Amino acid sequence: MTETESIAYDVVVLGAGPVGENVADRTRAAGLSTAVVESELVGGECSYWACMPSKALLRPVIARADARRLPGLSQAAQGPLDTAAVLARRNEYTSHWKDDGQVGWLDGIGADLHRGHGRLAGPRTVTVTGPDGVTRTLTARHAVAVCTGTRAQLPGLPELAEVKPWTSREATAAQAAPGRLIVVGGGVVATEMATAWQALGSRVSLLVRGKGLLSRMEPFAGELVAESLTEAGAEIRTGTSVQSVTRQNGTVVAITDAGDRIEADEILFATGRAPRTDDIGLDTIGLEPGSWLPVDDSLRVTGSDWLYAVGDVNHRALLTHQGKYQARIAGAVIAARALRVPILETDPWGAHVATADHHAVPQVVFTDPEAAAVGLSLAEAEQAGHRVRAVDVEFSSVAGAGLYADGYRGRARMIVDLDEEILRGVTFVGPGVGELIHSATIAVAGRVPVDRLWHAVPSYPTISEVWLRLLEAYRG
Repeated sequence: MTETESIAYDVVVLGAGPVGENVADRTRAAGLSTAVVESELVGGECSYWACMPSKALLRPVIARADARRLPGLSQAAQGPLDTAAVLARRNEYTSHWKDDGQVGWLDGIGADLHRGHGRLAGPRTVTVTGPDGVTRTLTARHAVAVCTGTRAQLPGLPELAEVKPWTSREATAAQAAPGRLIVVGGGVVATEMATAWQALGSRVSLLVRGKGLLSRMEPFAGELVAESLTEAGAEIRTGTSVQSVTRQNGTVVAITDAGDRIEADEILFATGRAPRTDDIGLDTIGLEPGSWLPVDDSLRVTGSDWLYAVGDVNHRALLTHQGKYQARIAGAVIAARALRVPILETDPWGAHVATADHHAVPQVVFTDPEAAAVGLSLAEAEQAGHRVRAVDVEFSSVAGAGLYADGYRGRARMIVDLDEEILRGVTFVGPGVGELIHSATIAVAGRVPVDRLWHAVPSYPTISEVWLRLLEAYRG
């Protein structure tokens, strides 16, 4: 191994996923020289093993489900999906796991890409060991931003490595549908991948340790998704843990805590995420390798004046869009401090604080039906000490929902703060509701008074008219 001389930059970014790219975009826009370090593909988890491939798999599934609910089209949509065509389109959306386009984008903004494994080597210093074995030292005049994200967390079951289980990466990148698939978990990855592979020809068994699916959302969200998955042919077992997994003559054998034996061709563990901080040199700056990195609202690591942790790695909101939001804030903060801006906008909702992380985090689960939420659930609002009222309506009361699909099933809920007369949270469950959630995000983030929402007139006949029904239910 050889080492070159040190190269100085204003900012060094560890990780070239969407979060790291956005930090670099903002710091370069401010005129700061920026290096980006990446050990895998530029574009990160989202582009190749998460958001993009998973949604490419799911879109034909949802389109067929919608078509089957429409007279005049339902008969034509009864056949199976063309699995090979779906997988081929997915491959296109991942650029066949090549990052040339994303590298070109980094070049276009004037950021320097350093391929290799980056590690902190003391304050404001990063070493990069490249594929050629050469180690380069990068120093940062102003900031280092850790944007290394997370990896799938596997349970500590004996002999699990020999089974070669799927994680989210294998589930989104597989080139064929397994005949039988066990999915362990009840969250977003578990429900989305169960939805996709069941529709693409796998017989899915979903093993959920808790009482139901999507436990971080309102209870009715998981209930409606579970009902739909069951109707599609998936088997769901709640209150079930996996005690052992082996692979015998190519067949996966899972034994549950109840002693049941379940066989499959593959098993997917969607049981949580862990930070990618175990081998990035945290010990050289007095931090614990493998730990989450706590930050303030400017995304600066607690106790540091130069280190930032942006995106999943800080454990504030493990969502690509929220990480990109944090990156825009962090980039603005780094630039402002580097340029010695005298006063930063640090009041809530200011330009230099990620306030939305606490109050207005949106999420869409692309199952059938879709589940979308922003802000607090009823339980979370009550636990936070707010005096609130939950207002529920069925989408069957909305003309646009009936036009969208015969037998449209779904529910909407808004959480009204009775003291401030604003919305603390909104949840929609139903076909196509993912495109509704931004209106709710604006209402929650903007703290729009309920009285003002009466003047936001929804177009008729759209599914968005659910807003009028919610407001009518609230007023009585």
